[in-house]
Amino acid sequence: MSYLFNGDCLDILPQIPDDIVDFVLTDPPYLVNYRDRSGRSIANDANADWLVPAFAEIYRVLRDDALCVSFYGWNRVDLFFDAWKRAGFRVVGHLVFAKSYASKARFVKYQHESAYLLAKGSPRLPEQPLPDVVRWTYSGNRHHPTEKSVDCLMPLIETFTQPHQIVLDPFAGSGSTCVAADQLDRRYIGIELDPAWYSAAYARLSHDAPVTHLD
Repeated sequence: MSYLFNGDCLDILPQIPDDIVDFVLTDPPYLVNYRDRSGRSIANDANADWLVPAFAEIYRVLRDDALCVSFYGWNRVDLFFDAWKRAGFRVVGHLVFAKSYASKARFVKYQHESAYLLAKGSPRLPEQPLPDVVRWTYSGNRHHPTEKSVDCLMPLIETFTQPHQIVLDPFAGSGSTCVAADQLDRRYIGIELDPAWYSAAYARLSHDAPVTHLD
C-alpha cells in the first residue's frame, strides 16, 4: 500500500518505523524564499530550522545500504551538506539536469538543476549507472511552482530501486516523485505540508493507484 500525508514531515516521519524505506527522492525547499511570477511560494523556504531534524529522520527510516537523492539550493549548499553529514549520509554522486532554457538570469543564466546522491551504509552499485549530466524536461509547473518532471525522476527510481520497493518523498509538493514511483510499480510514501500542493498531489495520484488519504 502507498501513503500520501498532508502535514509537517517533522510530525509524520517520527511515526514511520526504522529502516523500512528503500529509496528517498526529494526536492526540499531551497531556503531562498522563492516566489514565482504568479506569486506562488514554498512553505518553510525562508528558514532552515527544519533541515537538520528532517534529514536525521530521513536517515533513520531509510534501510541500511540504501540511497537518497536530494535536490538542493546551490547558494545554501553549506547548510544542506551540514544536515546530510550530521544525519550520517555519505556523498557518493552529483547529478546535473541541463536545461535548454534559462529559468533566471543575473550574473549568469541559470540553466540547470542539481541534486546530490547520498548513501547510508554501502549500497550496491547499479548495473547501469546513470550519467551525471541528464537532460531536463520542463514540467510546465502546472501543479506546483517548482514542479519536477516525472520524466526526469523516473530514471532515478528505476536505477536505484526494484519493483514493489518503497520510495519516500517527505517534501512531496504536487506529487511528482509519487507519480513516478507509481508508474514504475513501486510503493511510495509522500508527505506535503501545504494543503494546496497536497490536494494537487492527491488529485494526480487518485487516478493512478489506490492512495491512503491521511491528514
